[in-house]
Amino acid sequence: MLRAYFSLLLAALSFAFVPAQAQDVGSTSGQSILTIDQDRLFQETGLGARSAASIEAEVQVLAAENARIEAELIEREQDLTIQRSTLPPDEFRALADAFDVDVQRIRIAQDEKARELNRLREVSRQEFFSDVADIIYGIVRERGALVVLDRRDVFLSADSVDITDEAIARVNEAAGAE
Repeated sequence: MLRAYFSLLLAALSFAFVPAQAQDVGSTSGQSILTIDQDRLFQETGLGARSAASIEAEVQVLAAENARIEAELIEREQDLTIQRSTLPPDEFRALADAFDVDVQRIRIAQDEKARELNRLREVSRQEFFSDVADIIYGIVRERGALVVLDRRDVFLSADSVDITDEAIARVNEAAGAE
């Protein structure tokens, strides 16, 4: 019963948008709500792409470091396995415990490096959006809008309210002028 009601409600809502889409002839003035795809804006502008590439380069360095460390730890573990049959149990246990401590210490350090890169990625995005806020505000003012929502948070909208392409073009234009 609830499913049928929900389906009926969705159908009614979809018909409610038909006149608005039919009236959409390219005019975008006076729209109070606009949408923007923040990920596309960040990835498809020169400014955002450079910022992302810088962080990605650091991620690749960390990945290579992790691969090198993993290979070294595997080699140490194999050496320990070989030594197991030749060492007294208490001596082997001490070596194995020291190895485990090293592994935990390394894991903590590498996890911290990964968290720092994630923090830098987030700071980079925040700085980017702060840098382009005036450009976005200019579009909002020109369109007479009151709010800009992230397109991912909108269930349904007309394409004319999406300002992503225009924002990308303006950010790239402004960055080229600098």
